[in-house]
Amino acid sequence: MLRLSATGLGCTRGSRSVFEGINLELSGGEALALVGRNGSGKSSLLRLVAGLLQPSAGRIELAGGAPQNTLAEQAHYLGHLDALKPSLTVAENLGFWVRYLGGDVAVLPGSLTALGLSGLVDLPAAYLSAGQRRRLSLARLIVVPRPIWLLDEPTSALDAAGQERLAALMRDHLAGGGLIMAATHGPLGIECKTLQLGRSAPSPLAGEGWGGGSEFVASAASQGGTPTPNPSPQGGGERSGARGTK
Repeated sequence: MLRLSATGLGCTRGSRSVFEGINLELSGGEALALVGRNGSGKSSLLRLVAGLLQPSAGRIELAGGAPQNTLAEQAHYLGHLDALKPSLTVAENLGFWVRYLGGDVAVLPGSLTALGLSGLVDLPAAYLSAGQRRRLSLARLIVVPRPIWLLDEPTSALDAAGQERLAALMRDHLAGGGLIMAATHGPLGIECKTLQLGRSAPSPLAGEGWGGGSEFVASAASQGGTPTPNPSPQGGGERSGARGTK
């Protein structure tokens, strides 16, 4: 079975600690919601797992995956920005990702239908609404299957129907043994573990509120409802060594 774990994980950006001492464990079929105030380190944690940042301490390990591939090669990372070329059509944008990621172009029509984009295949991405652009980015998750989904605010710009489509995709992915880590400020619509990053020091990122420091709360919660940020100005939770649990 697929198992993703992190031990004593720390992150430093701009010569300042964002968080430290994070331990977590996630198995195939499980999802983990990262919650917390802006600047608490949710996006940084996702980027560490994706291999886009190097940890300042600790380690990340993947067991049960394809031994010939790195963790990054077995993961989809979906960031804040939609990676689309405005001048390319919906079909051309998704076709690029299929070829780049080594997928099968034959699955393109079904992927676009699943995200409600089948009627927009010839429309340049520049003319898409914010929600349509987000759905086109999400289509990358299913057009080239990968077992690990790292999602940063995946419901951003989606209407109610779009959020339900995403929840259905995530449930299917988990049912197939995949795992999901998602940074979110709202409900994901699926059952998952919750890791709440605290705040204990001013964020090193200008305009991002408070950083995570070394304190955070790991608590059990369903993302069928709205996660509750830690109200304590000192983070309030346990120090390093906590882990998310169902």
